Amino acid sequence: MDVEAYIARMEQLLAEARPVPLSASVMVNRGQVDELLGDLRTHLPEELRQSRWIIKERDELLEQAERDSERIVADAELQRDRLVSETEVARGAAREAECLLDEARERARVLRLEAEDYVDGRLANFEIVLAKTLKAVENGRERLRGRLASDELASTDGTDDDLEKAYGGAGNGSRRLYDQEG
Repeated sequence: MDVEAYIARMEQLLAEARPVPLSASVMVNRGQVDELLGDLRTHLPEELRQSRWIIKERDELLEQAERDSERIVADAELQRDRLVSETEVARGAAREAECLLDEARERARVLRLEAEDYVDGRLANFEIVLAKTLKAVENGRERLRGRLASDELASTDGTDDDLEKAYGGAGNGSRRLYDQEG
């Protein structure tokens, strides 16, 4: 018998029951109702029992899902806070890095200027030394020309041999070389 048949038997039992005078109640045989309910309980369809388990499992799943969602939201909030903190740390690090770069650029500029000043000073000293050396060379050449000129004057009545002696024994070739330089 199916559930609807048991329900129909209960309805019939109530319809055939004797009414209680002066009330809306009826008198039913307790044994018959208990037997009918027992039969109904034993003959409930398996799907109905399974549906109770399914409802229970659904409720448990919903509770678990709610706990999981609360945990996920809490984790997300922690993650958000950590990322915000990391972002602030990153921004601070970027600001610090920019300050360090500015300082390094300024130090490099100062060092470059100092190096340029140092090199300029060294070149100025070198220029002075070179100018003195050049002056000494010019004076030496002038003296050499002066001596050679006085030697030439002294040897104007001499021969080519005297010229060779005056120019270091090299003859006319040395004289031509001196004439080209002088």
